[in-house]
Amino acid sequence: MLHGFATPDGTRLLSERFPNTSGFYRDIAGLHLSSLGLGTYLGPSDDATDLAYEQAALLALRSGLNVLDTAIHYREQRSERALRTALRTLINANELQRDQVFVATKAGFLTPGAIPESLQQEDVAGGIHSLHPDFIEDQLNRSRENLALDTLDLLYLHNPETQLHFAPLEAVEHRIQLAFERLEKLSAERLIRYYGVATWEGFTSPEQLSLERLIDLARYVGGEDHRFRFIQLPFNLGTIDAYLQRDEQGVSVLKVAARAGITVVASASLHQGQLINLPEVIRTRIPGLHSDPARAIQFTRSTPGISIALAGMSNIEHVRENLEVAGVPPMSTLDYEKLYRPVDA
Repeated sequence: MLHGFATPDGTRLLSERFPNTSGFYRDIAGLHLSSLGLGTYLGPSDDATDLAYEQAALLALRSGLNVLDTAIHYREQRSERALRTALRTLINANELQRDQVFVATKAGFLTPGAIPESLQQEDVAGGIHSLHPDFIEDQLNRSRENLALDTLDLLYLHNPETQLHFAPLEAVEHRIQLAFERLEKLSAERLIRYYGVATWEGFTSPEQLSLERLIDLARYVGGEDHRFRFIQLPFNLGTIDAYLQRDEQGVSVLKVAARAGITVVASASLHQGQLINLPEVIRTRIPGLHSDPARAIQFTRSTPGISIALAGMSNIEHVRENLEVAGVPPMSTLDYEKLYRPVDA
């Protein structure tokens, strides 16, 4: 197991190796992190895909990207293990230090080959998902083993809104509170640095989760210095609810997060491959780039309130294409907001 975690000095030193990346790195939780992160969700659970992810991660890390996103559930643990191989290769070759890279994973869904015998049926929602603290800790330890990392920078509860299909909101919030209590303990033990909630529709669909309420729960169990500091939600040219949708007070979830010091990470920046051929009008409004995937990522990472845009990169061609954004500053707020106006406005 490799000791350490991402640090301000380590991530700063990495960013200084890439001086021509205007606006690519951002100050996030005191760290210098790339505004593009490598996602590992898609692909079959086979050796060829493992190798492709390993090669993609190697190129991404060598090119300055220092945010890796995975989950024990992704490809039945194989995505985590592919990242382990890439990290071990670079660290053993002294091309990378542990404190220069930010590694996030997720726990919640039951994964074949990773279900503890002690898990009780009453602690599983719909036969597919659990927020029981013992299960979350078990999954964390399996992920630490898969990644060969003693400390993970971030552990998300993976789509906790899944449980709302099987239990009322009050019961699910109580389960999240108990999970938060355990995550605070795991953070104090330096097994994780931060925890968060990764959602698909949890913050943008009616009668789902309330970010304000989750922040209150974190404060209740961890005080003002709680370690609930990240959320993840889908955001792209075809999914813009997090920016436009407002609550009864007229506040978006991105604003709520910003006010509370919560970092927002956007998943599905390419809408799972649906945004690789954009209309010409969008191309002209996102200048300075040559590929539509890069334009789609530029849109997401330029969104006020979003710090990191994740994109699945299962091969080196994806990495080369997506990393075009590293040399182009994010869009100004004025130019970004023009994208929401009619073409002739």
